[in-house]
Amino acid sequence: MKGINPATPPSGTGCVECLAEHGWWFHLRRCTECGHIGCCDTSPKQHATAHFHHTGHPIIASFEPGEDWFYDYTTEEMTRGPHLAQPRWHPKEQPVPGPAGAVPRDWESKLN
Repeated sequence: MKGINPATPPSGTGCVECLAEHGWWFHLRRCTECGHIGCCDTSPKQHATAHFHHTGHPIIASFEPGEDWFYDYTTEEMTRGPHLAQPRWHPKEQPVPGPAGAVPRDWESKLN
């Protein structure tokens, strides 16, 4: 399927940009083309969508444990996808929101 490379592993266990900025995220999304892990649109910085606008990579998958959905930015619809390279999700012990120690006490008031 165009926009999905099932052999590409995720870029890490957290949002690439949030980690670089010492920020935090609510939920994580995985680019199915290059493996970039970005934060969701409810997160303060919305790095997954920014990655789509910067690269044109159209499809993301949830990187939350147990969630197996895919979303296509070009059609703005949920879509089906194949099994992706492991790990499929961030570690279950990783807190949500995350990362541990970076989430402000008033995080709920900072969501989009």
